[in-house]
Amino acid sequence: MVGMSCMNKAGGPKESATLGAADCLSLAAAPTFAVMALLTAVLGGGPLAMLCSAAPDASPLTGMIPMYLLMSAFHTTPWLKLISRARQ
Repeated sequence: MVGMSCMNKAGGPKESATLGAADCLSLAAAPTFAVMALLTAVLGGGPLAMLCSAAPDASPLTGMIPMYLLMSAFHTTPWLKLISRARQ
């Protein structure tokens, strides 16, 4: 990837719409999964949560909330790249 920001240096949108859309989409994954984890924790997982935690001796990472949190953590790379480039 060339750049990780949806905006150019002047504050306007990037010239390359394809690259800008891909960069913005990659930045959307981590917060989306974090919000999904929060909503699942607050509102409950519903019938699918029963399926994910049916085994009594399952891993502590079983369930929808840990899954969403792990997915959010795995998708933080674009954010870390954006932050490191902003500091330079």
